[in-house]
Amino acid sequence: MFPIDQYAWTHRWRGHHPAERAVLAGGMLLIAITAPPLATAPLVVLAMAGATVAGAGVPLAAWLRVMTIPAGFLLLSLPFLAVSLDLTDGVALTVSAAGAWLAVAVGLRSLAAVSALAFLTLTTPVAELVPWLRRVGVPQAVVEIALLIYRLLFILADCADATRHAQEARLGYSTTRRGIRSLGLLAGTLLTRALARTRRLEIGLAARGFEGELRVLASERTLSRPRLAAVAALLFTVAALGLTLDRALH
Repeated sequence: MFPIDQYAWTHRWRGHHPAERAVLAGGMLLIAITAPPLATAPLVVLAMAGATVAGAGVPLAAWLRVMTIPAGFLLLSLPFLAVSLDLTDGVALTVSAAGAWLAVAVGLRSLAAVSALAFLTLTTPVAELVPWLRRVGVPQAVVEIALLIYRLLFILADCADATRHAQEARLGYSTTRRGIRSLGLLAGTLLTRALARTRRLEIGLAARGFEGELRVLASERTLSRPRLAAVAALLFTVAALGLTLDRALH
């Protein structure tokens, strides 16, 4: 089991209806996309961090680990938004104020959106999320593909871990050159095994009479009106405070 799934199955809000957490994450995602980023995005990140750590009881270190990789990609990609390429008189790279502001706005919006998705990932298991997605009308094919990909992730993670341990036992990472070669072999092995596992999964489903729907067991839970009201109040507070701060900044 991945650590993310372990936290999703054992957090403090485990007994609550998954729709309550989905509404909170979806509302914060909508605020992050539509509201002014400079004032609102930090509030969304703080609210999602508080809901994940203080509310659901997920360790802060786990939330930071989930946020670190997307934040790293953002830091690497955002400078390209601030830089302009001018080919009028040769090749010239310039940094404009508009480009810098665009990079800041995109970075803040993206980080806020990632924090909302990180909250949903760390607090809602896939087995609970899938039945709810079916009820709200998500296409059946999309749900089934998501389930199959989720299953293959565990298989490929185990395969990658076993292969890497075998390579390390044979000193495959003793030098930089050997490490690069070993990583290439690992990637090639994973691709081959992914295709083979996918084919075996397809044959297995056909043999069991698969008719387009994978059943998962999920406990029936009742939506709590007080908790939904608290979610709505938090969403309204973040949006209103963000708009107020944005007016003050301008």
